[in-house]
Amino acid sequence: MNIVSFEVLMQLLRDRAFFLTEIEQQKNLDKKIVSLLFCSSIFLALYGAIIGSTNGALQMLSSAFKLPALYLLTLIICLPTLYFLDIIFGSKRTFSQYLALLMASMAVISVMLFGFAPVTIFFRLSINDFRFFQLLNLLILSLTGLIGINFFYRSMMSLMAQEAESSQNRAKLIKGWLFLYGFVGSQLGWTLRPFFGSPGLPFSLFREMESNFYVEVVKIIGAFFGFN
Repeated sequence: MNIVSFEVLMQLLRDRAFFLTEIEQQKNLDKKIVSLLFCSSIFLALYGAIIGSTNGALQMLSSAFKLPALYLLTLIICLPTLYFLDIIFGSKRTFSQYLALLMASMAVISVMLFGFAPVTIFFRLSINDFRFFQLLNLLILSLTGLIGINFFYRSMMSLMAQEAESSQNRAKLIKGWLFLYGFVGSQLGWTLRPFFGSPGLPFSLFREMESNFYVEVVKIIGAFFGFN
């Protein structure tokens, strides 16, 4: 299973056109979904453990579990909206096809994070600055998220171009949904915090609900530059 899963992932990375063709033809969708979920979970768990290393073994274990859960829960929350809206606008695709495309996007994000892992480890070991480490990883997570979103959008546009009736309204729908996806994911990440764990504070699995993700990002940037 492990070897097969990574073969599916490498097929996605090396030949996206062939991968999308198989999704359009509904070939081995279940195998693709399970394989990409397996690979993504491993890479995301590894990166979660790295960012959780600022506050001991328990935080590492917690973050290794919560980072894959964050991406998967975001997908579960947002997928029905995309599926039903796109059907209303004329799509003929199955639920499994949408799920396979989103799992492919999640896999791309996880691979990019795994690629950034050595950089993150380097700064984790060489700079004793928690705010810098937070800000660095927010930038990395944002960048990889944008890459994954762009992959999904281009994949959807590629498949829509093959349809007899492709609509500009559907393209706008996809863009709007991607904004929703990013908004839900960022706020869900705030809800599931901590992922880093402030050094010196006792371990906690979750924090009390307060403020929102965007206000906290402004605070982190302000603290890094000495504004508060």
